[in-house]
Parts: sequence; C-alpha cells; structure tokens
Amino acid sequence: MTALVSCRDVSRTYGVGETAAVALRPTACDVSAGARIAVTGPSGSGKSTLLHLMAGLDEPTSGTVSWPAIGSRSELRPGPLAMVFQGPSLLPPLSVIENVALPCQLAGVPANEAIEEARTALERLDLSGLADKLPEEISGGQAQRVAIARVLVSWPVLIFADEPTSQLDRVNGAHVIDVLLEAADAAGAALVIATHDQAIADRFATRWTARDGVVATGAGP
Repeated sequence: MTALVSCRDVSRTYGVGETAAVALRPTACDVSAGARIAVTGPSGSGKSTLLHLMAGLDEPTSGTVSWPAIGSRSELRPGPLAMVFQGPSLLPPLSVIENVALPCQLAGVPANEAIEEARTALERLDLSGLADKLPEEISGGQAQRVAIARVLVSWPVLIFADEPTSQLDRVNGAHVIDVLLEAADAAGAALVIATHDQAIADRFATRWTARDGVVATGAGP
C-alpha cells in the first residue's frame, strides 16, 4: 500500500550553535490509508514537531518528508491533507459557516457553492444551529467541532490533530475525539493525533511514543 506520508531520517533543530534546540531526532515512519495513530508524550517531547513536519507546515533540518499517495507539498492544502490545531483557529471576523467555507473558497470554489459545502459539513456534525454565530459567541468545545467541520469540507484523505483537547475539560475533550474519529470514518481518512492524554491514546489502534525528541513507532497492544 502506498503511504500517504513517508518520513525518512527526519530531524528538526531550531537555532544554531550552543543555543540550538533539538526538537526531533532522526525518525522514520509512514502513515497509510485508514490509519488511526496516536502520538503520545509530554510537552516538548517532539510529537507536535513530527505532526507539523508530516503536514508540510515545517521543513526538516535533515532527512526527507514525502507524500507518495498525494503528490507534492504544494498539493496538500486545501484538499487531501487537513490539520486541527491545539488552540483557537477560527477567524474572528467570519461567521461559523464562513470559517468552514474558507478552504473551499481558497481552492477556487465559487462562494455560493462553498457555503453549501460548509452547510453540509456543519449538518454532519450537528452544528447547523451555530452557522451564523461569530467565534466569540460559541464555547471552546463548539469551536473545536467547527474546526473539524472546516477540515471535513475538503474531504481530506489525511487528518492531523495537534493536542485538540488540551484546552477543554474531560467531557468536551472526549466529545471532540468522538467527532474526530467519526469524521475520519465518514471521510475515509487516516487520522494522526498528538496527545499527552493516555485515555485518548488508548482509543487509537496504533500508538507512537515521543520523549526527548525520540519517536518510537509501533502497533497497539
């Protein structure tokens, strides 16, 4: 099976000389279609750095990242690859439905069609009632669910989520994970999540662990 993303001896160091900080030591890993992977580890362990490299949001200091089943880095977004971030990522001046429609509009879809696609994505996550609200008018848990709807609007084949529950209480966090897993299933997408919460990691078939910039990959128990 052709990998959606492939990392070969990928590392990332920030800064140079005595002040250099090694965020990720040489790592090799692949993500295949339909994968459900949790990357666990404490803050500063390298898990977020790995996700950002795999998502094409950062460039490695050494090694290579490629997307064999997708194409070049320029073809990743909007479309085949999507990212749910740790903190608030909705644009404050835009309504919920306008935020969700944005990836479609960036891809050149006419505004009216983009809004209809956004409306469908909101309906799939039972968020239709929030369509006309501004981000400041909804809760943190609702905002994360809207961010997931924005991910779904482009029907990605690979979804990354970087600590998506870190700013939520346990109940809202669990619900966001429910939504992410259901959304990935509906889209037929692979899902890779970075988390420090072992209870969340236990819901994923495959777990990788990160510590001091070293990532150990392997199957679940």
